[in-house]
Amino acid sequence: MPSVLNLQTQDLDTKEKRAKYTVSIVGCGQIGILYADAFAEAGYRVTCNDENPSLLKRLTKAKNCCTNPEVEIRLKKHIDTGNLTTSSVRKNTVSQSDIIVLAINIRMDAKKKSDTSELEAAYKQVGAALKQGALLIYGGIGGFGSTENLLKEIIENTSGLKEGKDFLLAYNPLHFSKTHPVKSLNNMELIIASANQQSLNIATTVLKTLTPKVKQTNQVKLAELAVLFKIAQHDTCMALANELAIFCENAGMDYFKVQKLISEGDSNFWPTIEEEENQKETYLLIESAENLNAKLRLPLLSRQINEEMVKHAINLTQEALRSCDKSLRRARIAVLGTANQNTATSTYIKSATAKGAKITLYDPLLTKNETLDTTPILKRSLSETVEGADCLVILTGQEQFKRLNLKKLKTVMKSPRALVDLIGITEPEKVQAEGFIYRGIGRGIDKP
Repeated sequence: MPSVLNLQTQDLDTKEKRAKYTVSIVGCGQIGILYADAFAEAGYRVTCNDENPSLLKRLTKAKNCCTNPEVEIRLKKHIDTGNLTTSSVRKNTVSQSDIIVLAINIRMDAKKKSDTSELEAAYKQVGAALKQGALLIYGGIGGFGSTENLLKEIIENTSGLKEGKDFLLAYNPLHFSKTHPVKSLNNMELIIASANQQSLNIATTVLKTLTPKVKQTNQVKLAELAVLFKIAQHDTCMALANELAIFCENAGMDYFKVQKLISEGDSNFWPTIEEEENQKETYLLIESAENLNAKLRLPLLSRQINEEMVKHAINLTQEALRSCDKSLRRARIAVLGTANQNTATSTYIKSATAKGAKITLYDPLLTKNETLDTTPILKRSLSETVEGADCLVILTGQEQFKRLNLKKLKTVMKSPRALVDLIGITEPEKVQAEGFIYRGIGRGIDKP
């Protein structure tokens, strides 16, 4: 296998040359999937590794493994050609790879403090199998100082190798909004950081085969702060959008129409109940500030505002049902969302169920029999989900949900019926014209 320690641009200037190099992706969540797609598209031989067998099974079939169908189509192509494979054995995967991408993010515990145990275990496994002459890229978000103080130290101790001499190490934080997922890395601007100039240069050479937009820095902590600051900025904007949206509801105004006047409907400033969006990263930044005896009051307040939005969503649902002369208790609510855990959908369902509502859920990405067995409220079709429902609640913006046939749906729902749009993809006037009571985040409908 070729060593990457002396890699030159001309060594990777064609797909045929890149095919000589094996890339392993450790961690196959959404970030890992994006890396796998990008490296396979660029011509590298890619192996995806994860300890979750069900995730690997979906990836092997290139089905229900990603929120973007375009990515799944490309993954299927690469799997069929043998350019992309999967493996549950981390040791074998890493030991046979020239480039290893760690796509595992840090966890937060119940007290919203960082828990590095999973990261440390993965680092030790990778370090024990790392071969001399490999390039290691950390593509997750591990917190301020974690790349050099945790990752580098563990890899060197477990491998017996020295960074910059025996292997290369670089940091490439990859983050994207769950509400605005990335379709591909080839148009993203990537940050690449390493204190070692050789590692920085070669990692940049590799990543430029994925996208021409690469920014370099030899200060890893600077890159760590850059991504955390960007996320905190987005989180703060989200909190302001949520506050202004509630103001519009109380004022009988439409937040989205206001936005069109001031920013041509900038979707980055849309309100959302995705309370887990940016949650982990913002708390990482707050924790880093506390360790330095600094206070970050605005990011903390923004988190509190955003995490209260699910409660507001429940209030909107109750208000819509009251307008139908119904109560949330014993109401049948059809939820269009995601079956994934630890999301706004799962939090909403838990809260509504606790108040006595009967929930059915439709997620077009997860309708397999094994999923139906483990998630009884999940239905196989949209019509089955809404049949007999008092209220339809939209929690995710999948394409199918943007083209709802309300005329057809209302015939199988109980009358009077309500629709609650929590992401702003429906037009209130059209919904009301079809005979629904309408409530939506940021929509001041029927308000004095």
